[in-house]
Amino acid sequence: MTSSPHPGRARISIVGAGPGGLTCARILQRHGIAVTVHERESGPDARDQGGTLDLHADNGQLALREAGLLDEFFELARPEGQEMRHLDPAGAITAHQIPGPDDLFKPEIDRGRLRDLLLGSLQPGTVRWGRRLESITGPARGPRLLHFTDGTTVEADLVVGADGASSRVRPALSPAAPQYSGISFLEAWFSDVETRHPEIAALVGQGGAHAADGERAMFAQRNGDDHIRVYLIQRAPADWIAARGLAPDDTGAIRALLLDRYAHWSPRMRQLITDNDGRYVDRPIHALPAPHAWEHQPTATLLGDAAHLMPPLGVGVNLAMLDAADLARALADAATVGDAVRDYENTMLPRSTDIARALEGRAADLLDPPTPDDASGNGDEAELRTA
Repeated sequence: MTSSPHPGRARISIVGAGPGGLTCARILQRHGIAVTVHERESGPDARDQGGTLDLHADNGQLALREAGLLDEFFELARPEGQEMRHLDPAGAITAHQIPGPDDLFKPEIDRGRLRDLLLGSLQPGTVRWGRRLESITGPARGPRLLHFTDGTTVEADLVVGADGASSRVRPALSPAAPQYSGISFLEAWFSDVETRHPEIAALVGQGGAHAADGERAMFAQRNGDDHIRVYLIQRAPADWIAARGLAPDDTGAIRALLLDRYAHWSPRMRQLITDNDGRYVDRPIHALPAPHAWEHQPTATLLGDAAHLMPPLGVGVNLAMLDAADLARALADAATVGDAVRDYENTMLPRSTDIARALEGRAADLLDPPTPDDASGNGDEAELRTA
C-alpha cells in the first residue's frame, strides 16, 4: 500500500490551464509546492478564450488575493462593466443597474486577460502545452499514471481535474456526465462597435443588456477592446441546427431561422441577429446532476466545472477559483496529500451542492422577462464558458 506523501514532496499534476487550474498552480507555487499544469491547447494563443467574466469580492477576488494578484486584477478590470440593462423586445429599458463610482464588488475582465495575468505569474515551464489527456490509470491510493494522446505518460501522486465540462479526469472519480439543459445559446460577435456598430453600442451600454419574452431571449455583454458578444437564447433541442439540415457555418440560413423566431421583436433589437461579424457559435448548455459527489481518493480530485458544472448564471469561474484557492491552501497546510484532498472536498462539496441545487434547471430563467427585483440589482447575469 502506497502512503500519501507530504505535499512538498508530491508530484502534483493539474489538468487544464483555465482560471481554476492556473489559480491553483499560482497559489501552490507561492507556498513553495511544485506543480505541473497539462493543457491540451497548443499554446496560450491557440484559440479565442471566450467572453467577459465578473469576479466577485466574496469568492473570485478572494482567490486572487490568495494568489497575490488582486492589485494587478484591478488594474485590468472594468468596474463600469457592472452596469446592467434589462430591455423589453422593443428595446426600451425596463430596469437599469448602474454601479457607483467606487463599486468593485464584481468588476468585469475579459477571460483572455485574466488567463494572461495568471500565466504570467507562474514559474517558467509550469504549463506543458499540447498535452491532451486520454485517460488515467493506477490504483486509487496511487501513484496515478496520466496517458496523453501523443503516447507519453506522466506519473503523479495527485491529479487535479481542472479541465472543465468535458473533463477527462472526472471518469477516474465519478461516472457522472453533463446533461443537456434544454436551453441553447447561439453566440454572435461584434467588433469595433463604437465605429462600426454605434447603435448596438448605445443599446448595450458599458456592461450587459438582457431582453426576454418568456420563450426566447438575448443577452449582450460589452467586452474589452471595443467588442460586444451577444447570446441568442432559446428553448430548443441540442441539435436544432443539424435537425434543420444545416451546418454551424451556414450563417445566412441560421440567421433566417432566427429572424423568424424573433419576428415580433423590434428592428433595433434584431440588429443583434443581423449585424454580427462572422458566423454564429453554437453553445448548448449542459449541467452535471445536482448534487455531484464521489468517494474520496487520496490521489485525485476535481475543481470548477469538472466538479460541478452548473447553468451559466454568473457563478462558474468564481467557484472554480475559490475551489482552487481552497485546494492549494489545504495542500500547503496538510501533513499528507490525502489529508489535504479530504479537507478540501469536505469544504468544496457541500458548498457546490448547495449552489448547484439552487441553480438546477434555472438556465430557463434567462428566458423570463425581468422582475421588479432586477431593478434593485438582484437579477442573475449570464457567464458563458468556452469548451
